[in-house]
Amino acid sequence: MHALHHIFYPGSIAIIGASRDPGKRGFRSIQKLLEDGFKGAIYPVNPRETEILGLPVFASLADIPGSVDLALICTPAKMLPGIIAQCGVKNVRGAVVLAGGFAEAGAAGELLQQQMVEEAVRQNVRIIGPNTSGIFNTHAACNIVGFSHLKTGGIGLLSQSGNMALSLVTEAQANGHVGLSTYVGIGNEADIRFHEYLEYFREDPNTSTVIAYVEGMKDGQRFLEALRRVARAKPVVIYKSGRTSAGRSSAQSHTGALAGDYAVSEGVLKQAGAILARKSDEILSLAEALSLLEPIASRRIAVLADGGGHATIAADSLTEHGLKLASLSDSARNALAAILPASAVVANPVDVAGGTDSNPAVFADCARILLADPGVDALLVTGLFGGYGVRFSQALTLIEMETSERIAILHREYRKPVLVHSLYGGLYADLRPRPLALIRERGIPVYDSLERAVRCLQALAEFGEARRRPMWSGNDLAARSEGFEKVLATCRREGRSVVLEHESRQALEEAGVEMSVPYFVAANTDEAVAAFKTLGGAPVAMKIVSADVIHKTDAGAVKLNLIDEASVSGAFAEIVANAQRYCLLQCGRLPDIAGVLVSPMAPKGGIEVIIGVVRDPSYGPVLMFGLGGVLVEVLRDVVFRSLPLMETDAYSMLEDIRASRILDGVRGALPIDKDALVRLILGISSLCTAFPEIAELDLNPVLAYPNGVRILDARILLDGDASGVGIGDRRMREEEYVATT
Repeated sequence: MHALHHIFYPGSIAIIGASRDPGKRGFRSIQKLLEDGFKGAIYPVNPRETEILGLPVFASLADIPGSVDLALICTPAKMLPGIIAQCGVKNVRGAVVLAGGFAEAGAAGELLQQQMVEEAVRQNVRIIGPNTSGIFNTHAACNIVGFSHLKTGGIGLLSQSGNMALSLVTEAQANGHVGLSTYVGIGNEADIRFHEYLEYFREDPNTSTVIAYVEGMKDGQRFLEALRRVARAKPVVIYKSGRTSAGRSSAQSHTGALAGDYAVSEGVLKQAGAILARKSDEILSLAEALSLLEPIASRRIAVLADGGGHATIAADSLTEHGLKLASLSDSARNALAAILPASAVVANPVDVAGGTDSNPAVFADCARILLADPGVDALLVTGLFGGYGVRFSQALTLIEMETSERIAILHREYRKPVLVHSLYGGLYADLRPRPLALIRERGIPVYDSLERAVRCLQALAEFGEARRRPMWSGNDLAARSEGFEKVLATCRREGRSVVLEHESRQALEEAGVEMSVPYFVAANTDEAVAAFKTLGGAPVAMKIVSADVIHKTDAGAVKLNLIDEASVSGAFAEIVANAQRYCLLQCGRLPDIAGVLVSPMAPKGGIEVIIGVVRDPSYGPVLMFGLGGVLVEVLRDVVFRSLPLMETDAYSMLEDIRASRILDGVRGALPIDKDALVRLILGISSLCTAFPEIAELDLNPVLAYPNGVRILDARILLDGDASGVGIGDRRMREEEYVATT
């Protein structure tokens, strides 16, 4: 039994701050418990009252004769530390704190919240909230929110917005079939955190599906850990608000600049197995489908339509949502042709072309053929189904009723998801045609939006994939390398948070990243020319090596395609001069320059990508992948995953960017070496997991070729002051600056 069980299935409830005023929460909660038939004891607490709604009122918790499992506290915030202490003396298991005025209200409220939580820890009392709308559990008739006409069901709801909760409850009532199990208003997460509620829902036998409306969370890493476990057993639909946020800005790396709140949340939540709702009006539909139907074995969908328009729209929408039109077997097409008119289309999507107008039972005949086909994983019925009695003749209603029963039986027989889109599906439950009401009662969801029905099919496919995804075992963590330990020691000694590029390259090599390209760090012109000769005189690239110059191109400290000794010599002097001028303008002093890095030019023809790591304040270390180069912050075609990564995570990142087809080769180009790119991503994951001191890592660009990858620029920033102002020994003095300019 989960530790929170007795809070959500209480045998007794104390209403602290009970009231005789019908407008007060301390009255309405008692009223609702009585109306809903709560079977436990209800104890109103108010020293100024003797009776409320026929119940005796107690002056304090201590005066209550029996035990108390749950306390609903309706008093002002300032009283909470003392009331929590009284709850502890009474051995109350949990307290729902409605009051605001805590951490969300400023420093004074933060202190008050801290005092309340410290008291709760001392007294072993768990707190929901504060600043919460409350909780309900329909299976225990425990409704201390005050929502009316709740239907008992299997969908659990976590929400950081009382209005969003009310919206979903109201939508469920309009649907007429969707029932809820438990609701929790998260509030400030002062004590019980998001991940604990998620784990509770995993254990709750009356909850089959979870909805979470998330604005932010106190412990994102623990939430992801819980989500990985829960999402394999029960579908979790998450709507993350804040999708248009500009995100955090960073002058230090492209990765930091691109790591907006929603972009990170979308990637890591999907990675952990969540079904992400992208529109608020699809949340309940997704949860309904996931609560009723089996996860899809793969993405092959059959469409059964009674009109060419809906068949075409369904095909478009399925493709747009990453689903596939199943290829029907010859036997299935022949069987369909035998029962449909000659004008019908028997290739998927199937268009009955009037074959059901006089006999809707043909829908069930076609459904059996399609569901029996081993190449079909799910069936979407779209068009007029359920409304033939309205559209043509009431005499057809009875036939449609029988057809609904038959399709429901087929669903159970073949154990493949069946969804219905109907033009008449949007009517309220009491106005909906009886065949549609019947098929929904038999466990098949009905939608008035074809696109939403397809979105639900996509969610069923994603849930199936989440259940099949291997769990990370923890055996893939890389050990901390001795070489990078020395780099860290040098950085600490010199007081810098920027790892120089040649140090970054060494660290990547030790992490198992293939860094086959030779390079040299030249301290002067002669060393640069010597490096050019050692590299065979090939065209080389040169760039500054300095903790003070993060964005080398902006500083004019990068030179490319140098083909002779004279150009190398001139480039060295120009790079140093530009770097010094840049730092003087930016921070009023000369940079600390370790030298100039000389390396061969990369072959032409590669695809520029970016790989980076940033420490998200909620989710911890996350890795970014996307199209790279100078346009990365304009295109923003990047995806995120939390560390550490598994191989499946890395491959999914390559598929999830919008321009993924470029990696497969377009206009005659060969596909890139995805295996090499995945090895690079996994090496970065290992390095940053082994060294939490790495605050940001940026490889941009990385050139991906049909055979291998080439890292053109690498930067690593450590925890601490990453402002780019190095304080180490300066190798270029004021007089050298004057001489070179």
